[in-house]
Amino acid sequence: MSESHEVMEGVAHQVRAALEVADLSAFADLLDPDVHWGPPDARRPTCRNRDQVLAWYRRGAASGVRAQVSETVVFDDRILVGLAVHGRPGSSEEGGTTSRWQVLTVRDGRVVDIVGFEAPSDALARAQMPGT
Repeated sequence: MSESHEVMEGVAHQVRAALEVADLSAFADLLDPDVHWGPPDARRPTCRNRDQVLAWYRRGAASGVRAQVSETVVFDDRILVGLAVHGRPGSSEEGGTTSRWQVLTVRDGRVVDIVGFEAPSDALARAQMPGT
């Protein structure tokens, strides 16, 4: 059963606020303990629980990577998050910023799945898939 639109808008607002200031404790509160994170259609997600997802974000922050949220758009039980990422290897060739997108699936008010995309069209297609 998908979340109400009000719940989803609230989660989207909290995600934006946590990521904007790199508040991993606030972000942790939004994550299901068994959240998965990885590339689209991966056989094995890169991260398979909250601790692994948070460790991934911590490693990025420790290496100087910063992200600014450019958009959050709610689609049924998913949130499309647009990110302007600074400090990534290779981003200097792209003017210092790399655009990335994540699609977060929400159940019972918590993020249960995060899928990362390089192409906005791919992220939008995933975000618009019917809820599960």
